[in-house]
Amino acid sequence: MTTSRALTVGLLASTALATPAIAAPGQAPASGTNATDVTAPPPQVQTAQDGQVKDETAIVITATKREEFLQNVPQSVIALGTRKLDQLNISNFEQYTKQLPSVSFNYAQSGGTVVYMRGVATGGDGNHSGALPSVGVYLDEQPVTTIGGALDVHIYDIARIESLAGPQGTLYGASSEAGTIRIITNKPDLSGTYGRVDGEINKVAHGGTGGKVEGMINVPIARSIAFRGVAFWQRDAGYIDNVPDSRTYCGTPTFDSAGDINGCIFNGIHVTNAAFVRNDINTVTNYGGRAALKIDLDDNWTVTPTIMHQYYKQDGFFAFDPALGDLKDSRFRNEYRKQRFTQAALTVQGKIWDFDLTYAGAYLDHPTYSLGDYTDYTDAYDQIYFTSGGIANYQYYLDAAGNTIDPRQYILGSEHFKKMSQEVRLATPADWRMRAIVGAFYQRQTNHIYQNYLVDNLAPSLSVNGWPGTIWLTLQDRKDKDYALFGEAEFDLTPQLTLIAGGRYYKFDNTLIGFNGMGQNNPVGITLGYNRCLTTSGAELRDPTDNNPLISGGVPGTPCTNVGQVVNGKLEPKRSEGTGFTHRLSARWKPTKDLMFYATWSRGFRPGGINRQPTAPSYNPDYLYNLEAGWKTTLGPLTWNGAIYHQIWHGFQFAFLGANSLTVIQNGRDARINGLETDFSYTARGLTLSAAAAYTDAKTKGAICHSSIDTTANCSAVIDGEQDYVVTPSGTRLPVTPKFKATGTARYTWPMGTGKAHVQGSIAYQGSATVDVRQDITGDGFNPNSIFGRVRSSTLVDLFAGYDWRNYSFELFTTNVFDERNELARITACGVCTRLHIIPGRPRTIGLRVGAKF
Repeated sequence: MTTSRALTVGLLASTALATPAIAAPGQAPASGTNATDVTAPPPQVQTAQDGQVKDETAIVITATKREEFLQNVPQSVIALGTRKLDQLNISNFEQYTKQLPSVSFNYAQSGGTVVYMRGVATGGDGNHSGALPSVGVYLDEQPVTTIGGALDVHIYDIARIESLAGPQGTLYGASSEAGTIRIITNKPDLSGTYGRVDGEINKVAHGGTGGKVEGMINVPIARSIAFRGVAFWQRDAGYIDNVPDSRTYCGTPTFDSAGDINGCIFNGIHVTNAAFVRNDINTVTNYGGRAALKIDLDDNWTVTPTIMHQYYKQDGFFAFDPALGDLKDSRFRNEYRKQRFTQAALTVQGKIWDFDLTYAGAYLDHPTYSLGDYTDYTDAYDQIYFTSGGIANYQYYLDAAGNTIDPRQYILGSEHFKKMSQEVRLATPADWRMRAIVGAFYQRQTNHIYQNYLVDNLAPSLSVNGWPGTIWLTLQDRKDKDYALFGEAEFDLTPQLTLIAGGRYYKFDNTLIGFNGMGQNNPVGITLGYNRCLTTSGAELRDPTDNNPLISGGVPGTPCTNVGQVVNGKLEPKRSEGTGFTHRLSARWKPTKDLMFYATWSRGFRPGGINRQPTAPSYNPDYLYNLEAGWKTTLGPLTWNGAIYHQIWHGFQFAFLGANSLTVIQNGRDARINGLETDFSYTARGLTLSAAAAYTDAKTKGAICHSSIDTTANCSAVIDGEQDYVVTPSGTRLPVTPKFKATGTARYTWPMGTGKAHVQGSIAYQGSATVDVRQDITGDGFNPNSIFGRVRSSTLVDLFAGYDWRNYSFELFTTNVFDERNELARITACGVCTRLHIIPGRPRTIGLRVGAKF
């Protein structure tokens, strides 16, 4: 069969298969396990449809855990289908969130990325011992949300990405307080053998050369069994330069007239970074694959086992110091972060009588390893201790012979995150007048946390007990368990009006145990670390009235346990647990098949947790109350959707670096968030236009006090003999999320010779935002944002031009055409550090993509 005939037959076949399954607009997909195939059409068919019809993989979504038309779902959802993901050359988290105006993010201390939605953000999140996320991330049916940041799943051969804004607590649980992002992979397809291979080479302005190779294949291996596999390799070029720099620390002390130290002469330890100076230090290597089987046991039962593995290595540092110049920083170590994750999942779908049964289970294994330079911490404390003669005269940076040593620290770290999830649910037929879905969910996630702060040649007596050279150690085990029963029901009051009610009963049980701090003989460690370890009586070792020995047990390898509790003479983890109920009530009105209005009242939650800072109390759950009204319209080739919402974030959790740069989480008062979201698309005669925008007005409601136990309106209480004060005044704008964010894309495709040509342009605008919700962290008016400044607004423009000929494609592209220095985050290395680093997006990148389909 010739190529043209094969393409025509494929197009007709896909239309014939898809049309009965999708049904007419305004109706639900037909009932049945395999009623709607939302796998992307074969690559040849996608090319033939380009600019002629809408992307079918974005029309049918599973946001409600049923296959439904996007235009029928009574909530704010943006779906990026296979075709758009390919057209925009999207392969990672940063790229696809640029297309989701309600989504913002911040880089966590651990190197991950914390996701926010609709302004539900306070900054400072992402620490391994910190609060759980407020936005859930799913890979197919399985949650892959992690505490330290979202997994950066490589985007290739993906059916669609669904962004569900607003509380999703009834169907998706605790980590979907503000919304959920779902990455839906293309499933094995029994219709035939096909595949594709794509390659790219690119050059980054101010940096090096990168590229990637990706491929997928779909093969029916029996009448009822199909296999689909994906593999990729990618290298991102660096663009941050490590420039020459040096440090000279306090040496000879100076004295006042009374003979007391009042300062120092900077003639002490002198170091340079000459051994580490080079350009383009921040490279990334990323490779992995995905494999899935579809096994149709009979006409009603399907089993889909999948496995995905991804390796990701970051070399260098991904921020620059504006004081040193554009894209320049000074680092004193060869830094890296390595991570890999493997997820094995099993989905079973079938029918019991007329009911659809789904089981989804998964196991995720995600270890990370890192080495980070912590010179900024040493610089800061040398200045803080200046009037006492600097760090050198504090006498805790000495070698075994008592000589002053280089005081700079560096961090060796690892985390081993594991997650197991199980869900089973039963759904009534989709064509019943009253439809319902009920289910049960269980999740267990653990993290083994290791952070070793090292100083070369540090005396064993000044080190953490049993850890020579370690000035600070964090070695902890964290476990978070969730249980839930959930359900949601719809009733068609009339053919046009539907009422929806959902609820979720939940239980959480979160624990933390281990050690963090300094050694017993470190002068600063008197109130930290080893001296706060627990004895068999439950008292701390530093308690002079207690003569009992240290209690045994805890995390293997720790010198003792200072994060835990003693109950009836037995060592147990610190625990935060609770139960509750969350709800969603909606009404959907469809006066015509192409017009829908809805209203929603929903509630989301996030569990409370434990502070590893000994003096900080535990923190309580927070809750998000959402009132939302929206519309969805389809006028021929034009689709226009939108929503207006009002949210109250009650008792919100916020994290910050407290004493000794330990993360502290406490509850604030409330926040009020008002917003508007809208998106539209148009596809006809080779022209595709799409745009989306979000306006978010998020402010605190009530003053936040320095002490979490101060209940006075103006923070006037006296706590432990000290006058409390206002950290954040009422009406302060919440950080991270810009007030306005918008994106738009225009693409035109036309016949040229024996193939098709296309041009495409996209623009993404993001407004400015603050970094820290706190306005006074010392009680005397010091605002941390005076160091951070504001994350600046930015406008990014991307251009593409290409040609598809038979089974081959060629495309030239330039992203960030005007080399805008868009800022992803502004950070400092520690709670008292004043050296600002800015994490930029990728500079202008010019590249060539080629592909072959078969």
